[in-house]
Amino acid sequence: MNTIEALFALVIFPGGVFVLAAGMLYEWIDHKLVARYQNRVGPRWFQPLADTIKLLAKEEFVPEGVEARLFFVLPVIALAGALTSALYVPMAGIDPAYSFNGDLVVGLYMLSLLTLCTGLAGANTLDRFSLIGATRTLTQLFSYEAPFLLALLGPAIIVGSWQIKEVNDYASNHTWFMLTQPVGFVVALIGLMGKLELPPFDAPEAETEIVAGALTEYSGRGYALFRLGRGIELVIGLTLVTAFYLGGISNPVEFALKTLVLLIVLASLQSLMARLRIDQTVGLWWRYGAILVLAQFIVMVIWEGITS
Repeated sequence: MNTIEALFALVIFPGGVFVLAAGMLYEWIDHKLVARYQNRVGPRWFQPLADTIKLLAKEEFVPEGVEARLFFVLPVIALAGALTSALYVPMAGIDPAYSFNGDLVVGLYMLSLLTLCTGLAGANTLDRFSLIGATRTLTQLFSYEAPFLLALLGPAIIVGSWQIKEVNDYASNHTWFMLTQPVGFVVALIGLMGKLELPPFDAPEAETEIVAGALTEYSGRGYALFRLGRGIELVIGLTLVTAFYLGGISNPVEFALKTLVLLIVLASLQSLMARLRIDQTVGLWWRYGAILVLAQFIVMVIWEGITS
């Protein structure tokens, strides 16, 4: 890949402008669906863009008692990690810009940067709401990261590759893994909701309890970057689950249809369930989510031994 192609991949597609626009679009669709389920009108199509422009134009206040450099750099790292992970997944059904053996693990850890930076952002302030939110964010991260990772490793183990592109290509020509590994599919969906702190797993930012959680002290540009990172992670998470469990992605139409169906499912779950306490989201899921996926691994190994 020459310099021009590399810059295009980073700035325009599949990273940069495309994934930022897709993140805002999917955020709007999610909010609109939840609003309609609750018999509300919901936001207009340009609301995420308008909010982002408004926040970027606002002055950013630095609270007393924080490490200023860390306060400013954490949102940048969070957004950079989300943008980087977009280079390894088949965005819009197009081959990844960068693909190598092991990019699945690298991409998943890049996605984790957003949650880690959010937790550190809350821990960096003296505000009690931010500290409680940071504690909940990091606690929930450790509870959902392992099951989500294990759920995506199921198809990778069957394919025999840690490369996202190879798993996607294999899934496009075989039976959907959602049918052969239903437990992994359910765990991946719930794990994604936990990573994104979507209801009912939104205890880390419960506005009725702790204002905005770990990001209570953030405003202006910093808050805008965290919001953009969350939208990008939503798109990439849906893309990964689709590529692994819904028969892969081979073209833009298939990408749009399959990811939007998953988004409808997520929006429905958000509307159907009330917020869980942090002990419920952590204890139950860590205890049973990982165990269910590991049990599925054992069944897979036994089945492979019998059939071979």
